[in-house]
Amino acid sequence: MARISAEVAAQVIDSLADHGVAVVDEALPPELVDALWSRARRQPIDDFAFGGVGRGNDRLHESLRNDRILWLDPDDAITRSYFDWIESLRNELNRTLFLGLFEYECHLAWYPAGSFYQRHRDAFRGGASRRVSTVLYLNRAWASDDGGALVLYAPSASEPDAQGSRTVAPIYGRLVVFLSEEVPHEVLPAQRSRYSIAGWFRSA
Repeated sequence: MARISAEVAAQVIDSLADHGVAVVDEALPPELVDALWSRARRQPIDDFAFGGVGRGNDRLHESLRNDRILWLDPDDAITRSYFDWIESLRNELNRTLFLGLFEYECHLAWYPAGSFYQRHRDAFRGGASRRVSTVLYLNRAWASDDGGALVLYAPSASEPDAQGSRTVAPIYGRLVVFLSEEVPHEVLPAQRSRYSIAGWFRSA
């Protein structure tokens, strides 16, 4: 069973507690990242659906985001080890930060060339039960001019600007963890296909 190492757990917990954001390279076992990358590359394009914003008939996508997603099954043979690793992260977060996380969901996100996701939060205060967001990047040999960076804004920032922001390149094996309600963020336009696994821990 894949489990988070004590060193990686400490990095995530300390940075999340101090800054609301943690960025850790090589957080997961390399063989697990390689298996997830292979799965992403083999996935037929027709299996992906456009991501949406909102619920029901109010869902919008093209003006705010044009990535494509595929929800992942925890019982799938390939992704099961990833869910095992995430479960060990959930246990560490609950043990040390007392977040009361009890459920995790995630999807494979594909950003074709030109795709983006404008500034947003993953949850609204007092609304949805998403508490902690995770992103695992599956992009080999990613260069700075390939675009697709994640921009994380300070929780107090009411408008996007360079002040108080952090830009994170979507390089292979990098894990980003942040507080869903607190951290506004966006994905800048990608210049080539960009893959990640985006997920959320929920609380009651």
